[in-house]
Order: sequence, then structure tokens, then C-alpha cells
Amino acid sequence: MYELNNVIVESFSEINKAIYRLIKTEADRMGITVVQLKALYRISSNPKIGLGDLADKLRLTNSTVSGVIDRLVQSGLVERIVPPENRRAVLIHLTQAGKELLDQVYSSESILRKKLNDVMDLPKEEIEHLLSLHRLILSKLSIEED
Repeated sequence: MYELNNVIVESFSEINKAIYRLIKTEADRMGITVVQLKALYRISSNPKIGLGDLADKLRLTNSTVSGVIDRLVQSGLVERIVPPENRRAVLIHLTQAGKELLDQVYSSESILRKKLNDVMDLPKEEIEHLLSLHRLILSKLSIEED
């Protein structure tokens, strides 16, 4: 039983490492960090997202994400916008340079794109089954919060 537990944990660990290496390769190619690349992707998927929501989606603290955004602003890849209807809110969105950088990440030269396409070429039923198993495993491994 313990051996099987180790095999399962090791399997997830190896997949996590492989995904991280792919993302790091693309981030290095673009001259940014992995966290910056993940932030750009999340911002592109959630235009005009707030800092707190971005921190939640990245599973990082507000202060960590604030520093990441500072560096992305300095690089000209994102902008902070204060909406006139709520001067206390700060929204973040991609600049044209940020959009172009993400386009390069998903270009035909991208090893990340090629590898993700290989996964997406699996039969739809297998992908759905995999995701179902992931949800089941996550529910069994999650700790109930009081």
C-alpha cells in the first residue's frame, strides 16, 4: 500500500516538474520569470483584473504579486488602471507589448505550445476521464477548512 502511495505521489510530482520546465523554457526565451509569464497569461484571460483576484488565481500573496506587477509595468508589459467610478480600485491589463509577448509564447516555435498540443491530441474521452480523476483525487486530498 505504501509503495502505491509513493508511485502516485511521484507521478504527480514528475508531471508538475515537466510542466514547470516547459513554462520555464518559454519564460527564459522571452526574458521573463515563470511567475511573470503566469501573471501575463492570467491577465490576458481576465482583462482588467484586480491585484487581489490575480493573487488568488496565482495562489500567491498580494505583496508578492504587487512586486511582480511592478516589474511588468517597468518592462512595459502591463498597465495599472484606476477606474474613474472607483478611485480605490486598481485594475491591471496587458499593454500591446504584453500581448505581443504572449503571442510569441504561443507561436509555432514554442515548445510549450507543441507539447500542449500533443496532450490535446489525446482522445476527448481520455482527457475528460483524466480531469474527472484529478477532481476526485483533489477532493480526497483536500483539507476541510473550518
